[in-house]
Order: sequence, then structure tokens, then C-alpha cells
Amino acid sequence: MDKSVLQRRGPCKWELPAGESRRVPVVIFATEELLEEMDQKVLEQASNVASLPGIQKASFAMPDAHWGYGFPIGGVAAFDPEEGGVVSAGGVGFDISCGVRTLLTGLKKKDLLPKAEILADKLFEVIPAGVGSRGKIRLSPKEMDQMLLGGARWAVEQGWGRPEDLERIEEKGCMPGACPDAVSPEAKKRQEAEMGTLGSGNHYLEVQEVAEIYDPEIAKKFGLELGDIVVSIHCGSRGLGHQIGTDFLKKMVSAAASYGIQLPERELACAPLQSPLGREYLGAMRAGINCALANRQILTHLARKAFEEIFPGVELVLLYDVSHNTCKEEVHEINGKKKRVFVHRKGATRALGPGHPDLPKDLREAGQPVLIGGSMGTHSYILVGTDTSEELAFSSAIHGAGRAMSRHQATKLWKGREIIRELAERGILVRSVSERGVAEEAPKAYKDVSLVVEAAHRAGLAKKVARLDPLICVKG
Repeated sequence: MDKSVLQRRGPCKWELPAGESRRVPVVIFATEELLEEMDQKVLEQASNVASLPGIQKASFAMPDAHWGYGFPIGGVAAFDPEEGGVVSAGGVGFDISCGVRTLLTGLKKKDLLPKAEILADKLFEVIPAGVGSRGKIRLSPKEMDQMLLGGARWAVEQGWGRPEDLERIEEKGCMPGACPDAVSPEAKKRQEAEMGTLGSGNHYLEVQEVAEIYDPEIAKKFGLELGDIVVSIHCGSRGLGHQIGTDFLKKMVSAAASYGIQLPERELACAPLQSPLGREYLGAMRAGINCALANRQILTHLARKAFEEIFPGVELVLLYDVSHNTCKEEVHEINGKKKRVFVHRKGATRALGPGHPDLPKDLREAGQPVLIGGSMGTHSYILVGTDTSEELAFSSAIHGAGRAMSRHQATKLWKGREIIRELAERGILVRSVSERGVAEEAPKAYKDVSLVVEAAHRAGLAKKVARLDPLICVKG
């Protein structure tokens, strides 16, 4: 990225001032190294977001930001409905509520290794993965609507989980305001056999070791010790979320002119939050969030069954579940006043600081766990929300490494079989239905997640707690 137009505001903070069509500044959080590696398109897209009606404070880009659809991935922006603020399908993303949940096993690496191959095979057997993967669950139209209304809470009621899980999920496992009637029949059709499936792309289930502790006090509150084995699940709303994004992008493009909105580019299609179309999209998107929460809850149940078979008596306890691609109604302090705004986080994680009332009581003093998935074969991290994140970027932080090249470019450079062999030599077992899919997600196709995490830590967006190293990876 050309940083000559940016003003440095801190060691990891850069600003493009408001002006021209920008209603607010663009703020990019990054080290100099990460900024230089960033695609120029990130600045262009973040600038376009800054021109949208009702935007508050700034258009933000996280350290893992890269080119996306409309908004950059790693983009954060809040809009005030009372000032003509908008909601954008491209500002949420197509994989609605793609997210990560991490579970504690109580095992140590020495317990796992003798049975690692058996566990890898069992997880691959019970976790449906891959493009178009289908699970054993089939939902009737009535059950589909109940799932879209109830999220993880519905899944627990069906026997896929425990009531205590819900305390460790954003919105306690159920996003209010969902409207199944706003979800198209095609979207529901795509989802009817995809509940409890991992999907493809960068989605995975990993068995990981806590390899380093940065903040012993917070780690203890999170139940983490050096050498612990944890399980992380990264997936989203599957076909339903993608179809919701497709459906409403078309509607918003067609309706923009009637709302007097001049789009800097088609991909930024949006609608006023208080318009019928804006409210319809919010209802559908919230249903998509519930779909993702239910999906991760079912996958948790399947992982627990696999572990129980290989390690009788072991219980997987949910640490936390975070969503990445969302738009949530929240209250934030802006220019000294508390305001109700709608925060778009696209490829960004909510990062509530210590004492926030929306956190579970037993985590409130520490702050929100912020779960950062690495690329296949690299580190993942657990961070915690800070006191400064609210002021910096509406309590938002990074979500992962961020791609450094396209999937097509990756398949030209690497072969899936070679990557699987190389990772096995490093003690990482990969199970995947597609060697091409493995090549697309090659570790070097992504930015260095450690550098991204360090930038977020230095910027004050979230604080490092622990590093996780992969031992088993199930991919689509």
C-alpha cells in the first residue's frame, strides 16, 4: 500500500483524513511492515465505506485487512439509523457469522499423542467436510424456521449440546430479531441438509496444544495452562448465509437510487437501516447468524462424541464462541455521547473489554476471549478484549491471518499432497476430502498470523493471552 497519503497516529495506527467524498477518516491499524504488504484496494474500499450515509467516527481496517467484496475483509464501520445510516450486505459478508469456538479438553499433549492418529480418523469420520458437504440432519420447513429463530439455543434443546454452553456464546447463543420469513426459499433449500457440516475453504476443526502463555492471570481465568489440548472449530452459516448475501445484494443494488444513495461501487450496495429493505435484511441476516451458531453447536456435539469414544470420560468445555461477519446493534460512546449504532464487522471480531455487562459473569473481570484462527499448519491465538478497544474501534479486533494471495495463485505454487506430507513431518495430521482444497489453503497463502496478532496487541485492540499450535486439522 502507498502510505504517502496516510498520517501516522501511533506505532500501529494510520489515518487518511476525511475529505473529498469521505464523511469520516479512514483508520488503518497495522505495523509499517503489514501496511506495506497490504493491497492498495484495502485503502480504496475503506475510503468508499467512509462515504456511506450515517457512518460514525471512522472507517476502520484491522491489521489482517485485505481486499473483499464491497468492504475490505477486516473492515469495521458503525452507522447511526437516526442520521440516515445504512446496512450493507457487502459490509457483513457472504458467510454470515463465520466464526470460531474453542473448547477445553482437560488433556495434555502426552495424553493425546498415543491416540492422535485414531482421533484424527474418528473426527474426519464424524465431521462432514468439503464443498457441498451434507450431514445426517434433515430439517423440515418448520424445523428450519425454528432453527433460524433459535440458533444454538435451538440446537441445545434438540440434544446437541449443554445449557451451560449458551453462556459462552455471543448473544447467549441466539441472535434476537431474526426473521425466517425474510430468508428466501432457495437459501433454506441450500441449508436443509448442511446442518452440522464444516464446509470448505478456510474452515476447519483443529486439535491444538497451548504452546505459550503470555498472560498467566488471564489464561488461568480462561482455564488455560501450558501443554493443554484444546479444540477449535471455524465455520459459518454455509449455503444459507451465502444465499442471503446474494439475494440482498441484488435487492440493494436495485433499490439504492430510490433511497437517494449514490454508490461509489456496486459492491457497496446498501439500504437505510430504517427502510423496509434495511429491516428485511437485518431480519434475514440475524437468521443467518443463528444458523451459524446452531451449526457450530452441532459440530461441537459431534466432536464431543468423537472424543468420548477415544478418550472415555473426557468432557469438552466451551471456552467461548465468536462471530466474524455480522452487523450488530450496540451502544457506543461517540463524541462524548452514548449512541445506538449498527456495527458492521466483516472479518473482524467483537472484543469487549473487562467489566462489560454482556460478558458471562465468570469472564467479565477478565474481558472477552478473542479467538484468532491461523492458517493451516500455523499458530492460532487466544487474545482478550481491552479497555481501549471500545474507544479505538467500537470494541473490535482482528479475526485471523488474512489472505496474502488468491486461492487460484496458491494452487499454482503448491500441491495438496506435498503440504500434507510436510505437515505430517512436523507432527501435524491433516485429514481432508480435497487435496486441491489443501493447496488453496497453504500456510504461505496467508499473512504471518503472529505479525498480525502482534500488531493488534501493540495497537491496544486486544491483548495476547496464549498461542495455540496445531496437532490435528480436519479440512474440507
